[in-house]
Formats: sequence, structure tokens, C-alpha cells
Amino acid sequence: MSLVRRNPARVPADIVAGFASHGVATVHEAQGRTGLLASDMRPAWPRARAAGTAVTVSLPPADNWMIHVAVEQCREGDLLVVAPTSPSDAGYFGELLACSLRARGVAGLVIEGGCRDVVALEAMGFPVWSRAISAQGTVKETLGSVNQPLVCAGQLVEPGDLVLADDDGVVVVRRTDAAQVLQAAAARDAKEAVTRERLMAGELGLDIYGMRDALARKGLRYEDAPHG
Repeated sequence: MSLVRRNPARVPADIVAGFASHGVATVHEAQGRTGLLASDMRPAWPRARAAGTAVTVSLPPADNWMIHVAVEQCREGDLLVVAPTSPSDAGYFGELLACSLRARGVAGLVIEGGCRDVVALEAMGFPVWSRAISAQGTVKETLGSVNQPLVCAGQLVEPGDLVLADDDGVVVVRRTDAAQVLQAAAARDAKEAVTRERLMAGELGLDIYGMRDALARKGLRYEDAPHG
């Protein structure tokens, strides 16, 4: 069924802002190593970062009509999440659509397909994560849906979920879990800051993490090399 759902519930803006200082790896660990999109979802340009609430788009392969439909449903702070109904690496998205999304305050785009105009996207600072870079054009012929649950790069994404993306990849946080995961991510970052200082002071991870007894129980042995 082709349907555009208007005004889904979203993660509150203050919680979204709180995620901006945390990395994808930290958030993935903080929520029990869940929610990570496939590793071939890569930023179109380096050092890109984005955090926003998902506006989801399901569309046919090599057809970007529904992205244009979805622009109208976007609010400031949203992040567009796009998945074709079957694999396609066509260039669904480029500079002109980025201009349209930027005018509405959209934080970025995650697309399980291709994008193009990457030099222009970087110049305007619009972050995109995609499976491919491709100049292959698309058509506008077939309907899809907007703001319906979809699977993107192996993860279920529902409208209004929190999506965080950086050089390490893309992670999705359920809307109802976002406040709790944010607290867990902050605690993890604080703990790692202390560990970082200890490692830089020369302590070993073997001792900080209490690994020696566990290694011995597994049968790890040490012996000195012979001399002479």
C-alpha cells in the first residue's frame, strides 16, 4: 500500500541534541551492541556527522519519486532514511534534493542505495551515508511510502527513531529507548575518559580490565626465551 503518514511521534529535540557529542561506536555499545546498520553504509565525504529523527522512505529500485514526496513531511532536525524495495545502487540523491532538505533543516540522509554530486554535498556540508556513489539517474514513475516502518541495511527503522551517523557507520535507537540510551552513552564516555588517562600514563589494558586471571584460566602460558 502506498501511504504517507503525517506527523509521527519523534524523539524530543533536546535528547537528539544530547546524542550529537557521542559517537556511533559508543551508542552501539551503550545499547547492548544493537541497532548498527550494515558496514557498507559509508559517508559520502569524510568526517561527516549527523543526528536526527527518522523520516522513512520506501521506494522502488531506481525511482526517487518518493524522496520528493518525503521532503514535504520533513521538519527541522529530521534525518531521511531511504530504502529501495529491492537492491539498487542508482544515484537516487544529489545536490538539488540536498538543497530542498537543507531548506527544511534536515540533518542528513541515510540511503541503502546510491548518491551523487558528492563534491557539491561536501561543499554545502550536507551529510549522506550510502552504499554506493553513482551517476546513474533514476525515474519518477512508481509509488512507495513515507513514514512507515522499514528495514534499511539490515535494521528496522521506525518513523521518529533516533538515527546517529559518523565515520564509523550508522546506528538507530528506538524512539522509546532514546533517553535511557543517551544516559548509558554518557556514562560510557565518562568511563572511557578515565581509562584513556590510565592507558596514556602507561598502565596496561591487561591490568585495567582484569584480564590476567581469565587468560590463565583459558590456558595462556608465559615462558622466557632461551639465551645463548
